Amino acid sequence: MDTRIHPTALIETDVQLGPGCQVWDNVHIRRGARIGAQTTIGEKTYIAYDVRIGARVKINAFVYLCHGVTLEDGVMVSAGTVFTNDRYPRAATPDLRQLRPAGPDDETLHTLVRAGCTIGARCTIGPGLTLGRFAMIGMGAVVTREVPDFCLALGNPARVAGFVCRCGQPLGRLADFPLGHVHHARCPRCARRYTIEGTRVVERRAHRAEVA
Repeated sequence: MDTRIHPTALIETDVQLGPGCQVWDNVHIRRGARIGAQTTIGEKTYIAYDVRIGARVKINAFVYLCHGVTLEDGVMVSAGTVFTNDRYPRAATPDLRQLRPAGPDDETLHTLVRAGCTIGARCTIGPGLTLGRFAMIGMGAVVTREVPDFCLALGNPARVAGFVCRCGQPLGRLADFPLGHVHHARCPRCARRYTIEGTRVVERRAHRAEVA
């Protein structure tokens, strides 16, 4: 399985690319980044040093992945998305006499995007967050708080608006599952089943009869 790297891509030393990766034009990958197998990195994307990216990840064009970001397997990051890692950024010291160093410090926070999560186009992801397994972030969202597994988050600031299946199909709106009750949902596309309580979504194991 061949790795394809566009001749205009800039890949620094000590970068690991898994087999089958595709790196497109004008991508910049900084030292120490680790990228898993069959991952695609779209044009003009920037990946900072020591970023961790899993296998079969799809990163579209013009994405900015700063230091401290980890993407697990099967994550999709759509075009124009920006990650951040400093909650209180300043260019200079308080007396404005010295430029603050660009490297990580005590204020640098880490963000984890769990397996299967999708982030829509032109999103902004705040620092120090976890985006859950198979969650979906709607395009243009500004994410300032954590998003649970299988949840759909929309808006600025982003809020949970509904729930999604592993396959991406909506399971319903938040209003369809009133608080204080345990609900059961079935995907209309792939028939996977879920239990929903508040914003906690648990995937149910299929019984043999359901699989058959």
